[in-house]
Amino acid sequence: MADKKKILFVDRDGTLILEPEDCQVDSIAKLKFYPNAISMMARIAKELDYMLVMVTNQDGLGTASYPQKAFDEVQGLMLEILGSVGIEFDAFHVDRSFPNENSPNRKPRIGMLTSYLNGEYDIENSFVIGDRITDVEMAKNIGCKAIWINDGSNLGGDEISSKVHALAEYVALETHSWEKIYEFLRFGQRRAAAKRTTNETDIDLDLNLDGNGRASIDTGIGFLNHILELFTKHSGIDLKLTVKGDLHVDEHHSVEDAAIVLGEAFTKALGNKAGIERYAFYLPMDESSATILLDFGGRTDLEWNVSFKREKIGDLPTELIKHFFKSFAEGARCNLHVTAQGENEHHIVEGIFKGLAKAVKDAIRRDISKVSNEIPSTKGVV
Repeated sequence: MADKKKILFVDRDGTLILEPEDCQVDSIAKLKFYPNAISMMARIAKELDYMLVMVTNQDGLGTASYPQKAFDEVQGLMLEILGSVGIEFDAFHVDRSFPNENSPNRKPRIGMLTSYLNGEYDIENSFVIGDRITDVEMAKNIGCKAIWINDGSNLGGDEISSKVHALAEYVALETHSWEKIYEFLRFGQRRAAAKRTTNETDIDLDLNLDGNGRASIDTGIGFLNHILELFTKHSGIDLKLTVKGDLHVDEHHSVEDAAIVLGEAFTKALGNKAGIERYAFYLPMDESSATILLDFGGRTDLEWNVSFKREKIGDLPTELIKHFFKSFAEGARCNLHVTAQGENEHHIVEGIFKGLAKAVKDAIRRDISKVSNEIPSTKGVV
């Protein structure tokens, strides 16, 4: 595959340029670029090795309702602006049909794109970038993945339809940010799946470090679900976690193994840690305060300066909170220093987990302002 060209099949309206309410960019006055699309596409064109192919549906182009001249004026100015910063498309594929015509060339159908499926291109590592369900479906039909620009309007936002759920495996990245698209294409995907089965627990986990703060968590321990949902929301990661443990014995094994698997998933997803910030710290919570010092430096240590008076918060024994952090630090190969105090112990624990979330969010952030993917260590390895 090394000698085969990867392709970005890029949608136009709603992706490179903003789509007006009437869904037709048929005048210069309507031409507005998607935020940061120009600057990030310029970096993609300059720094990354992708062939750029524009694929767009333009309903009724060439008819009285959408004259060719109107399209050409907008398209010409758009390409002139893009070209001025080094963005040159290798090919353009425009379908002119209306939806009811069922044209084999209309997205998500790929009649216009069959020449790219002759084995000469690295389709497996190519992407479709677009804002509609048809772009995701087209990626499936081509045999690659989609980068879905989700602004909450076309695919349902947080209320994702069953159709989108069925296509989830074809969405490599869901975002509304061109900076995130560039970051993803430059650094790669940071996801990890894990399964751990012992005589004490059965755990399934799916982690996406570049997610949208979505959680689906069932540990069998209500308060642990709650604080992990807080962690997910405030860190911006996506986390699916199911724990079936021997709760008839006690909560220990479920908490410990969940933390181990989560930590190990972080280690796997971070990979060689190129470009990450590595360090971070945080956070207050009402009358309580929590300070989290974090270093994904490859060494493991937990410094714990928290004490509890209550035996349990909800159904979670407070003695297991420290154990959770110890197990996570071991799995994630990180240093964690946790200090917290306050009057309400529920708030203290929430502050600790929110602080961990914000620390993780900062520490795993990748600096796209740098051209090189530097390892954050003088040793050259983390």
